[in-house]
Amino acid sequence: MSTILVTGGTGMVGKHLQKILPNAHYVGSNDGDLNDETELIYILAKYFHTPKDGDRIIHLAAKVGGLQDNMNNPASFYDQNIMMNTMLVQQAHRYGVKRLTAILSTCIYPDVVDEYPMVESDMHLGPPPEGNFSYAYAKRAMAVQIDAYNKQHGTKYNYLIPCNLYSEYDNFDNSVKMHFITALIKKIIDSDGTINLLGTGKPLRQFMYAGDLAKIIKDVVDKDITDSFNIAPDWNYSIKEMAEIALNCLDKEDIKIDWVMPEMDGQYRKDVDSSKLKNILKNISFTELKDGIKKVYEGINNRN
Repeated sequence: MSTILVTGGTGMVGKHLQKILPNAHYVGSNDGDLNDETELIYILAKYFHTPKDGDRIIHLAAKVGGLQDNMNNPASFYDQNIMMNTMLVQQAHRYGVKRLTAILSTCIYPDVVDEYPMVESDMHLGPPPEGNFSYAYAKRAMAVQIDAYNKQHGTKYNYLIPCNLYSEYDNFDNSVKMHFITALIKKIIDSDGTINLLGTGKPLRQFMYAGDLAKIIKDVVDKDITDSFNIAPDWNYSIKEMAEIALNCLDKEDIKIDWVMPEMDGQYRKDVDSSKLKNILKNISFTELKDGIKKVYEGINNRN
């Protein structure tokens, strides 16, 4: 049988994927350091010592963090992601892995474009946003590398570009790495009547339940899709609207929101177009934000 290896397999998306792709091999930080070439080669040699036609890597692993963490540690975000991604593609090709699907992020797109939502061809129209500049360029570089390998070596590697994610499997014990929606829910749960949110609440964002991304990754595997494309729902809420939806879902509308540090707004909008995805995979649907928030809340309660 062919082998499917999932890097970052113990993280948020990986935990969703484990439920629907149980026969894959999931590796996390405890299985080796993907920034260390010797350890990376050891992992790949373990699973791909006899290459087969269906062999595949799903690359979820990344050094991730919030806006402030990115701004405080740009070199770390660049070094770790560029090294990991570059070596992984090199070694996957060396070991004869037939398919590689890398999970990137919509942060790779330019800070500002003339028309929204952004399409895949907009990627190189300008520099990414300043707040996570290093991380975004390292991710964008992986798209360049994959396209280059496909052109020079005839590989059929691809990348998926999802919008912001949230899940009950987020890092609830690590505020530095927590995604906005899950951090918002935790703030509401812990609130004594008021929550502080950074910025003005005006910027627009697309957020997707991580389980939806896992289902699309499974479709990519099952249908042997080698195209690269954006993944995002059509809705594009303001931060203020998302906070109000969360308060309503959790029946906490009496909680007051204090908007602090308006300079932390970041990009005003970064929404992407998923038309290419919809043309490839018919009947795609996304979890409504209010339903996803309820899933996360129930997940937290079950964990406790």
